[in-house]
Amino acid sequence: MLTFPNAKINLGLNIVAKRADGYHDIETVFYPIPLCDALEIVPDRGTFTQTGILVDGDPQTNLVMKAYNLLKADHNLPAIDIFLQKNIPFGAGLGGGSADAAFMLKLLNDYAQLNLTISQLETYARQLGADCPFFIQNQPVFAEGIGDVFSPVTVSLKGYYILLIKPDIHVSTKDAYAQVKPCRPKISVREIVQAPVQTWKDQLRNDFEDSVGAKFPEIHAIRQLLYERGALYAAMSGSGSTVFGIFSEDPFQHPDAWHQSGYSSKAYRIVER
Repeated sequence: MLTFPNAKINLGLNIVAKRADGYHDIETVFYPIPLCDALEIVPDRGTFTQTGILVDGDPQTNLVMKAYNLLKADHNLPAIDIFLQKNIPFGAGLGGGSADAAFMLKLLNDYAQLNLTISQLETYARQLGADCPFFIQNQPVFAEGIGDVFSPVTVSLKGYYILLIKPDIHVSTKDAYAQVKPCRPKISVREIVQAPVQTWKDQLRNDFEDSVGAKFPEIHAIRQLLYERGALYAAMSGSGSTVFGIFSEDPFQHPDAWHQSGYSSKAYRIVER
């Protein structure tokens, strides 16, 4: 069985309060985008094989394997071989690892005929990461709490182009949070995204951009480049380091401009159908 875990971007991200447990309450909109990994399972001996973008670390600590072992602890799962083609950059604010884990839960549910409900799958996903449950239903949501409390939101980027640029920067989420001063915004992200994309530039912000941008000025430079190339809105996704721009027209109509910028090999062009 084969599935294609997709990435997400954050439309706005406000750090609204420091919690007693040391975590932070946030508000953001998770929006799925069609940049995908490939995940396949077949009956066999129980091996894990990853290709594509190299991810450091023990394969057994990969979230895909953690998802398998989590379900196996409660259910009689057969031995399988797992193949993961990694296309979504990791450590990028795109939720690639969380997507892989959530899609693995859904794939195993179908493969082993476990008949788990959406709610049950989300409960398992929550044990793997705060944003993992989002990928179970995989629809735009307004996220609160630590990013694990979801409510519906009406927002669509259908007909727009999304350009992602992932610089060679590793952003520590812990360090990003350490430099942020929590503050509840006057206007909620949920309200801002109801307005046309053209109005987002002056209202929709990611609180991490100041702290991360102070350490890595390239983040601000990429954001400015996207605006210079015609983006209606540009921002960093999550705690970075991917920066995305939303365009009304194909941003690669003039490819030479991107080659001259030096980012053409690090850009992902996505069309929302």
